[in-house]
Amino acid sequence: MDPAVLRADMVDGLESPPKEVLEDDAVAAAMCTVPRHEFVGDERTAYADREHDVRGTRALAPSTVARLFEALSPEDDDTVLIVGVGVGYTAAIAAELVGETNVHAVDIARPLVFDARTNLSEAGYDGVLVDCRDGASGLPEYAPFDRILLEAAAIRPPRALFDQLADGGRLVFPCGTHRQRLEAVSSDGKRDRFDAVSFDPLLVDGEQHGAVERNRTAREDREHADRNARSRRGWEHEWIEWETSLGE
Repeated sequence: MDPAVLRADMVDGLESPPKEVLEDDAVAAAMCTVPRHEFVGDERTAYADREHDVRGTRALAPSTVARLFEALSPEDDDTVLIVGVGVGYTAAIAAELVGETNVHAVDIARPLVFDARTNLSEAGYDGVLVDCRDGASGLPEYAPFDRILLEAAAIRPPRALFDQLADGGRLVFPCGTHRQRLEAVSSDGKRDRFDAVSFDPLLVDGEQHGAVERNRTAREDREHADRNARSRRGWEHEWIEWETSLGE
């Protein structure tokens, strides 16, 4: 069947009962336009409302993508940062909404960055910038951003991302650990909460798929050492400074 027809059917299903997760006409038009099969690699099931596993990550189900963009509410010509670009599908939707040169995306996994660049190019979105970065650090070289979409769960948005919001900007992320809800935070601190979601946790360097050490030990050790260093007083702190001076 013609992919355009499949896309139209997909969007109709998202707008109609029982799902009714898509109300924004611009988002609906974008989802009718982006060739999802270029990103998930399976034309037979590309337009079904289901996730796809790709290189250890999840290509989000269309209903989840719709909910993300309904919460994000991007406007024409907004600058958008997507953290956790995955296969690139959400970046393509953003490109349709705000213009591809206004979309910047990062992912911590180098193979995914390569795949996202390839997928976006083949789907006609060469202007989207995709870089390999620790998502918690954002992309300060191109900040500020009018909209930031974090496609990974966190207890709170990383400070660096919040600091990269433009005045009047909006950051959307899955808030929580095992039990999560979609949340939008504005640059003035205002919060809006949406329905329950389920996302993988935000990863930092060393935790990504394919890393030699894929766990949180390195990060937790650094955080623990930093807390200890800040809490030291008196002779203990002087001893550390003395050891440091010997090393010089």
